[in-house]
Amino acid sequence: MVNSGLQTDLREEAARLGFATCGFAPATPDPHRVARLEEFLGAGRHGSMQWMEDRKVQRASPQGLWPEAMSVIALGMSYAPDVDPLALDEAPEKARISVYAHGRDYHDVVKKALKALARWLIAREPDSELKVFVDTAPVMEKPLGEAAGIGWQGKHTNLVSREHGSWLFLGAIYSTLDFAPDEPHADRCGNCRACQDACPTDAFPRPYQLDARRCISYLTIEHKGPIPEEFRTALGNRIYGCDDCLAVCPWNKFADTAHRHLKLAPREELIAPDLAAFLQFDDAGFRQFFSGSPIKRIGRDRFVRNCLYAAGNSGSATLKPKVAVLCEDTDPTVAEAARWALMRLSACP
Repeated sequence: MVNSGLQTDLREEAARLGFATCGFAPATPDPHRVARLEEFLGAGRHGSMQWMEDRKVQRASPQGLWPEAMSVIALGMSYAPDVDPLALDEAPEKARISVYAHGRDYHDVVKKALKALARWLIAREPDSELKVFVDTAPVMEKPLGEAAGIGWQGKHTNLVSREHGSWLFLGAIYSTLDFAPDEPHADRCGNCRACQDACPTDAFPRPYQLDARRCISYLTIEHKGPIPEEFRTALGNRIYGCDDCLAVCPWNKFADTAHRHLKLAPREELIAPDLAAFLQFDDAGFRQFFSGSPIKRIGRDRFVRNCLYAAGNSGSATLKPKVAVLCEDTDPTVAEAARWALMRLSACP
């Protein structure tokens, strides 16, 4: 077992690097985590995210991915917002972008800090080995974060922290060192069901279960092709992700932007952007505008598709000329979304 002094020093170094919270968990298999993953995949709730099914063995347990791992260092980096994520709900001509995408791509920021912490740890324990992960490998960051005591998986299935609310980017370091584990975090949701009631598409079959196929974040980011018509009106003006279930969580009253990493500050032009401007993007313009942003990953066509659904929901006849042009777009999904939006807007005075 690693001496406690190293763990104390590691927590302090993590804080110096911008992590708001740090905890330790064993890398051994956990039957409860495995059962929840099997249920999620067995019910098809992962939608088209086939990679979750393909690598479920590695995802189910840290040692399934890397047998030599002994411990997991779970880390959270705050991205607490300056503004109310629900503020644009009554502003249909504005585009709602999930808070996490208001700033720089978190993959780059978190991974840089993780690598710096990894270098520090190897310098202290040169005979050890480790691997760092941030949302790009078969790692169950949220249940591992709960096991490491940095928060608990709420009824919306996201990690919730008593100190930082729902606004944490999660990273993990798998290590061959045998760290003393922290106590798993207790569930603090109680009788609250605010997140369940806030979901515009009823994406929660039951508390603590998510059906990604109904989730606006999945539909606007991961889903390719036309979004099913049953969900289009519920999208409202959300063009990239959705914060509703996170934003209503009462624990967010403790979240403080003072703990937010400096490199995760929001871009002013993404806090309340005009929907009309986004409808004019070609591929080059899209890539230039969203350089360094996680939004760039979905590409121009999927992004404009989302903007067209929002335009159709806006009730703004002034958007009709821009929408009409896109009815002839070279991407068939964009063209179909434009026709749907134009049909909706044609009813506007």
